[in-house]
Amino acid sequence: MQYLVCLDKEELGAQSARKGTEIITRALAENSTANIVLATGASQFEMLKHLVESKEIDWSRVTVFHLDEYIGLSKDHPASFRKYLHDRFELKVPGLRAFQYIQGDARDPGGECRRLNKLLGNIEIHAAFVGIGENSHLAFNDPPADFEVKDPYIIVKLDENCRKQQMNEGWFKSFAEVPASAISMSISRIMRCKALIVSVPDARKAKAVKCAIEGPVSADCPSSILQRHDNCFIYLDPQSASLLKSKK
Repeated sequence: MQYLVCLDKEELGAQSARKGTEIITRALAENSTANIVLATGASQFEMLKHLVESKEIDWSRVTVFHLDEYIGLSKDHPASFRKYLHDRFELKVPGLRAFQYIQGDARDPGGECRRLNKLLGNIEIHAAFVGIGENSHLAFNDPPADFEVKDPYIIVKLDENCRKQQMNEGWFKSFAEVPASAISMSISRIMRCKALIVSVPDARKAKAVKCAIEGPVSADCPSSILQRHDNCFIYLDPQSASLLKSKK
């Protein structure tokens, strides 16, 4: 695991997108296609803005997998992660090879997980763009996270802190509107990705960043598992890095 403290959110987004572009173009040079995972949320705004501007990536050879999605939200709901990624990414990279979305409003969430698990299987993911939650969640794996489950996609319950974060970021008008469960890529499947690009801005993430980078690896701090990934790149701003003992 490596981390870099950037000057501000804008540089954070530029640096993380540049690293992602480097990894994707290398994968395309070595293979006929490349596979990536995309996350959502406020932490990904600047990264996605820069990534879609890349002129180096042949998107017609790239397949995108969706990291997580609320159960029960339609794809047109303002807080839907499908809508987020469709508007901020897919519409801006015409010719994308494929985007494998999680159907959060599927009638049978368990069946949707089985569909996704069959679809993803043992496919090699070259780069996963993710964030860290205020409660240190990785994807929607809230503490205490299950580090052992092997299924690529699982159904998870969202804890109170996670749901409050979604409301406070403005995605929902009230706490009651925030779904209590989601379909999420599992910790073990995230850790199998060849490279992880982790974008974490804002002071409200400082405690989670500290436990992820300097704390012991623990299910109570899910993102601490990133310490065990040899090709993980974490991008911070001065606010999110404010509690770290050492700032690189």
